[in-house]
Order: sequence, then C-alpha cells, then structure tokens
Amino acid sequence: MSADRPGAAGVVVVGGGQAGFSVVSALRAGGYDGPVTVFTDEPHLPYQRPPLSKKAHTEPDDLRVSLVPESFYGERDIELRLGDDVVALDTAARTVHTRAGLSVSYAHLVLATGARNRPLPVPGADLAGVHAVRSLDDALAVGRALTTARDVVVIGGGFIGLELAQVARSRGARVTVVELADRLLGRAVSPQVAQHLRQRHEESGVTVRTGTAVRAIEGTDRVRQVVTSAGTLPADLVVYGIGAVPRDELARDAGLAVDDGVLVDEQLRSVTDPRVSAVGDCARNPHPHAPGLVRLESVQNATDQGALVGRRLAGQPAAAYGNLPWFWSDQGAVKLQIAGLREPSDDVRLVAGDAPGRLAAYAFRGGRLVAVETLDWPAEHLAARRLLERETPVLADELTDTTLGGLARSRRAAEVRA
Repeated sequence: MSADRPGAAGVVVVGGGQAGFSVVSALRAGGYDGPVTVFTDEPHLPYQRPPLSKKAHTEPDDLRVSLVPESFYGERDIELRLGDDVVALDTAARTVHTRAGLSVSYAHLVLATGARNRPLPVPGADLAGVHAVRSLDDALAVGRALTTARDVVVIGGGFIGLELAQVARSRGARVTVVELADRLLGRAVSPQVAQHLRQRHEESGVTVRTGTAVRAIEGTDRVRQVVTSAGTLPADLVVYGIGAVPRDELARDAGLAVDDGVLVDEQLRSVTDPRVSAVGDCARNPHPHAPGLVRLESVQNATDQGALVGRRLAGQPAAAYGNLPWFWSDQGAVKLQIAGLREPSDDVRLVAGDAPGRLAAYAFRGGRLVAVETLDWPAEHLAARRLLERETPVLADELTDTTLGGLARSRRAAEVRA
C-alpha cells in the first residue's frame, strides 16, 4: 500500500477549518470510500473565517458561517469529532491521541491545524474588553462588545485590524488604528496602495497612527485606555491583530520537520514522513510564484491545497501545487483584491480606473508582471488572475497604454483572428 493510497485505517484530518474541509470533500468526491475522521478543537461545525472580521457587527448573536450543514458529513460517512483536539502524534505507530483520551490509527494523516494569533506582548493585554479575532467565539464576543463601545482602539494595521476598524466605525464608535510599522499592510500590499487605503480610512473617520508602539493597556476591571509612544488613547474596547504563527507544534513534537510551518514537498507531503501531509496556514511549501518556500494564509490557498491532497489520497492524478495565489479584504466600502505575490524589490506602476476610487497597482519583476493589487476594481482583478494563470507572460511594455482588461480583450481578439 503506497503512502498516497490509504489502507484500512483510513485518513485522519487534524483541523476543521477551510483546508481540512476541502480535504475531506475532495476525498469523497474523488471516490475514496475508506474511513475519514476529522478532529477539531472547537465545538462548532467547520466554518468560514473571512466573515468573522466583516459581519460580527451585523449578526452579533447568530453569525451564520458554517461551510455546510451537519448532514453533509453524515451523508458522506465522515466522522466529525468536534471539540476533541489532537494533542500528540505517534508517526511510528501511525496513531493520533486526543484530549478526550481517544487513540485513532491512520493510514494517512493530514495536518490542517491553521495558525494562531500572535500574542500581544504588553501589560494589560489580559484585561476585560481586550480581544483578538481568530475563532467564531472571538467574533461573537467582539460583536456583542460593539453594541456599547464608544472608543475603540485597533492594534495592528493588517487585514483583520482594518476590517474591524470599519466595522466599529459603522457602529458609530470613535476608532483609532495603531500600527508599529511606518505604514499600513506592510507585508501585504505595495506602499502606493497602502497610502491610498490609509486615505480612504481617514476619510471615513478612522484615525490612523503609524510608527506608533503600544506600551501598555490600562484599566481596573476592564480596559480604560491604551498607552502608546505617541500618547494615551481612551478605550472601552481594544481589538488586536498583529500577525499569526502556524500551529505546527504537533508536527514538531512528533519529529516532523518544521520551519515557520510544517515543511512539505510540491505535493504537500511532509518532507520527513510521506504518510503525513500538511495544508493551509500551517504548511510551508515550494511555490512557482515565490522564491524559496512560502507559507500563505488565505482561503484560496487553504481550499486549493486541501483539494489537491484530497484528490491525491483518492488515487487521482495530482500535479505539483502551484495555483496562483489571490486574496481579498473588504474594508468598509473599499474592496482590496490581490492576485500573485509581490516582492519588496518589484517595480510598481499605478493605474487609475474609469470610476472614482478605482485603482490598480501592477508589480513587475524583470519587466514581467507578477502581481496586481486593485481597489474597487473587481473586473481588473479577474483579468489579472486570468492573465497571470496563463503561461504567456505579461510584459511591462504591453501595459503602457492599456489596462489588464484591455490587454485580455486584445489577446482574445487576436486568438479569434488566428
């Protein structure tokens, strides 16, 4: 029995997020009929995470985010062990051990453990009224707090922080975003797009303080103020998002190779043990759109990696993973979309769209288009994805007098004429 064709012990998936769900869906869709067991550390059915920072204010007591109804799992004979997380792996015996004391053997193990929030390393981070948003319960707690919050401090100017800043602003709260770096979204977008986003946030009434360190969070029973390097801010609610770290401790403790994530090959198998795969936020893998190894945190990556592993374990042909990365973030009325992976040294060209607020940033490496960031321009984003997914490169000279949408139309017309 090969490592990619599980035997009677079946497939065990650790983690019930988007990646784990994608694995088991693809397994059953691909015709795999052996045992499938999913262990999760939360009591909720597997759910979508993007709405957690976008809809907590609109549905604070009933955030409907389940990926599928509970019946989906029963109909496909998928055993779902909610709230019983795996605490140890024995790769030699091919067995997982859970918090509830269960031991389950596997023929193939898939780690879909995701990532956890980086902790806030300041005094007072444990006060009531200080929240991170990672889980459904986190989002529900923030949603309830927003019903009465008047002064909200958001620590961290990344995707989650900026989305929540707009959520709080829409509820009428006074909102200040505090970011340690000298600009917003430092790891995610170009400086040019970051500046446009800052302007849009400030126009909506959000105060943005970059280059500012948080010294302490103060209060008696609950948060009252946030002390920063630029002064003290009143706060009855603090939400922070200062990055995430992969949940790779299970793999590390089991002797699997890890380095900012579980190290896997082109088909997402552990480089240490071919009977273990890792997918989603916890996996670090080679990728044709990035130099070296990369660990991506996105729904697209989790979904596509999970599907590849599920198909492979079902016995279907599976190529090396190399799907074009793409991302999105809804920040109030602004939609940010990204296709491809930009490096800091890439050349960036800004292009204004045909409507107010529409903007694209084309990133070139060696004269070739490698990534596109757009604001409020979904059509240009889709054109970018279509063009970047094709083998024919897009050269900088081709975009001197046109947009990607225009270039795509020109190429289609040329293909028709040919």
